[in-house]
Amino acid sequence: MSSSTIALNREAKHEYFIEERFEAGMVLQGWEVKSLRANRLNLKDSYIIVKNGELWLLGAHISPLLTASTHINPDPTRTRKLLMHREQINRMIGSVERKGFTIVPLAMYWKQGRAKVEIALVKGKQEYDKRATVKDREWQRDKARIMKGGARDV
Repeated sequence: MSSSTIALNREAKHEYFIEERFEAGMVLQGWEVKSLRANRLNLKDSYIIVKNGELWLLGAHISPLLTASTHINPDPTRTRKLLMHREQINRMIGSVERKGFTIVPLAMYWKQGRAKVEIALVKGKQEYDKRATVKDREWQRDKARIMKGGARDV
């Protein structure tokens, strides 16, 4: 993980075929930015929905800091609006509605002092697709080991 990366959604690469990636900004509250600076984010069960022509991030858990302001009541899993260009949003909405894609967050990172979310249009994998992916990954690892000369008993 690089220093600008806040969190990754590793489960998404296992569960889905990633078709197309986008970058989006987010509407955040002050306490959320402070928590993100402390890397207190979990993207594991998060997803993105389309509502009224806008994209919304659901299920992302930003743990509030204990030193957060006392006059607010932080909600760690509140729905957060994503900011993108209208053409990109329209293209994503078309893919979701007509082609059966889903939108999931892959990573969150800092870019020029602002929190950005890498989101992707994805299609779900079947169980046999997941097994094939694992088998291919293991073969690549074994092939690299053989080429390096480390596996003499194969």
